[in-house]
Amino acid sequence: MMRTRPLKVALLGCGVVGSEVARIMTTHADDLAARIGAPVELAGVAVRRPDKVREGIDPALVTTDATALVKRGDIDVVVEVIGGIEPARTLITTAFEHGASVVSANKALIAQDGAALHAAAGEQGKDLYYEAAVAGAIPLIRPLRESLAGDKVNRVLGIVNGTTNFILDAMDTTGAGYQEALDEATALGYAEADPTADVEGFDAAAKAAILAGIAFHTRVRLDDVYREGMTEVTAADFASAKEMGCTIKLLAICERAADGASVTARVHPAMIPLSHPLASVREAYNAVFVESDAAGQLMFYGPGAGGAPTASAVLGDLVAVCRNRLGGATGPGESAYAALPVSPMGEVVTRYHISLDVADKPGVLAQVATVFAEHGVSIDTVRQSGKDGEASLVVVTHRASDAALGGTVEALRKLDTVRGVASIMRVEGE
Repeated sequence: MMRTRPLKVALLGCGVVGSEVARIMTTHADDLAARIGAPVELAGVAVRRPDKVREGIDPALVTTDATALVKRGDIDVVVEVIGGIEPARTLITTAFEHGASVVSANKALIAQDGAALHAAAGEQGKDLYYEAAVAGAIPLIRPLRESLAGDKVNRVLGIVNGTTNFILDAMDTTGAGYQEALDEATALGYAEADPTADVEGFDAAAKAAILAGIAFHTRVRLDDVYREGMTEVTAADFASAKEMGCTIKLLAICERAADGASVTARVHPAMIPLSHPLASVREAYNAVFVESDAAGQLMFYGPGAGGAPTASAVLGDLVAVCRNRLGGATGPGESAYAALPVSPMGEVVTRYHISLDVADKPGVLAQVATVFAEHGVSIDTVRQSGKDGEASLVVVTHRASDAALGGTVEALRKLDTVRGVASIMRVEGE
């Protein structure tokens, strides 16, 4: 039997995502009520610019006093889509203290302070859900946290930023340079006026921290994630990748060590074989590849950003939280019982593609091979080409630690026959 008294929702932020949340709550009101077991009512909308016209939203609901809104006491769920660390953090904790559960899309805040926010929710017996914080509309957090709760996840490998994937895909398919591809992404609205958070990997790193924490039942903060941007990727790198049967993606990689005693989380560009499912992810789409003991290999794919896709994830959480509210229960909180250490990047083991500019004369290859051997880095393949006294030497290694590779490169730079290190690219997905 449906309850007639509505569950009241406060919306913090009414931009691209917030306006879509409000629209869906209005247009799908009857369906949402049927799925939840009670009507949901938009009880207030906190914004910075109250004079802006917001189609479909009663101006009487709009306020600039977000603190007063979350303190009202009659609010059942607060939906936070303003982003950033403050005032979002204070507003969320205030909401818990005044009896509301919270649905958030705030990846930066969850990555930085997720443990404290979960603790605050737990103290008040409230929910904290944030499916929309990672990969937009793609159901990912709930499958990791609930569907795979009985399994052991060993690896999460994903494209979690649509802007960077659009740029790299354009470079791959059209031969465009980085700046040209970025300009196209900006013109089409995929890239912000300041794309730093995307192209330097900050956005993906926050998502990697969240995914690693959930997958490995371990607290992984943003500072634990190794981050490397993609601004140095060139057309020459793509040419080399194609010669290897690969393409290049900016990947978020979360791994459990082979002995199970530690985990790593990192974001960086990498070559990935064309045979891997992630290689075919085009334009601004996201995809995450999960490997676990029992389920094996799973891939989640879809639009990773945008107003309507992200609002879809927010509304999914809203339905779940409202159902919990009616049932007098809470959903899963933080699971960090494993408390595994996060290993530094130097201990990460992977394959590498190294392009060297060298002198075109006898003995160079032998010198280079000796340096690799002295540092314990095994060579898989070597390709050399050149003329007029200059040459290019491409070395692909077997799996080696980042620290060992770093020592190798430093030693290579000291050889008189090595003019420079043109590029270093990790090779993943094999």
